[in-house]
Amino acid sequence: TAFGMTKKSEHSAENDPMLASLINSKSSSVCLFGKSWDFQVDVALGITNEQNLENISESAKHIVSSGKEFMFDAEHCFDGYKANPEYTLSCLKAAYDQGARWIVLCDTNGGTLPHEVSKIVSEITKHIPGENLGIHAHNDTENAVANSLAAVQAGVRQIQGTINGLGERCGNANLMSLIPTLFLKKDFSEKFEINIKHENLQNLTQCSRLLDELLNRKPNKHLPYVGASAFSHKGGMHVSAVQKNPKTYEHIDPEEVGNSRNIVVSDQAGQSNIMSRLKSIGIEVEKNDPKIKKLL
Repeated sequence: TAFGMTKKSEHSAENDPMLASLINSKSSSVCLFGKSWDFQVDVALGITNEQNLENISESAKHIVSSGKEFMFDAEHCFDGYKANPEYTLSCLKAAYDQGARWIVLCDTNGGTLPHEVSKIVSEITKHIPGENLGIHAHNDTENAVANSLAAVQAGVRQIQGTINGLGERCGNANLMSLIPTLFLKKDFSEKFEINIKHENLQNLTQCSRLLDELLNRKPNKHLPYVGASAFSHKGGMHVSAVQKNPKTYEHIDPEEVGNSRNIVVSDQAGQSNIMSRLKSIGIEVEKNDPKIKKLL
């Protein structure tokens, strides 16, 4: 997907250099971002609301006529809708009515909460079908994943996100959390088809850690699903229960996402922790062996 912004007011769509470069790219899809909050139109762009609508509409028309799949990233959509729903809807419709395949609802400032996403998306689906809607969530309130899931439940059918939640400020919606949730939680897996092969799910942890390696940064061991600590157990009672049945303290089998269980020996450990670690390195010891208590 080639990415850029809607045309500038001083150019026609046909003579806008940004649009020309996107159309001339080898990508099969084009995504343009544009303002959908009247406050941003005034402050950031310094043009009238009507000029902004024209820029969106003419840009959409030009890209669609080129034969490429077109998606419109509606910047500041949720803040805009809360401030002036009529204008925000007119921005979305300006792209949709010209043939946009996807209208992506962006929580650009990352301040919207899941219950607001559910309400606003449900209202927008009365004007634009859910099969044409996407969600683009930022993580400034630690709700990007929750907002993405709420949006799907309310009707959207495309999620934009990044590996490990990489992104500006606090990051974007973390695909390493969203992908396994969509596959492994029944509320989603039984209702939706995902354009990823299920057998590739076990590559998720490797994918997450590869990106950190390429970026030469320390992995966040507390990431859900793929973090090194996601399936680590250190409390003695927890370890004892997990050894009897992993479901006692694990919401999924770690191997499903390519991760592994880790039994930690610490000041919170019990005999089960010691026994498990010894067993993992091939040392078999009787449970009532006094050496276990001494080690602990």
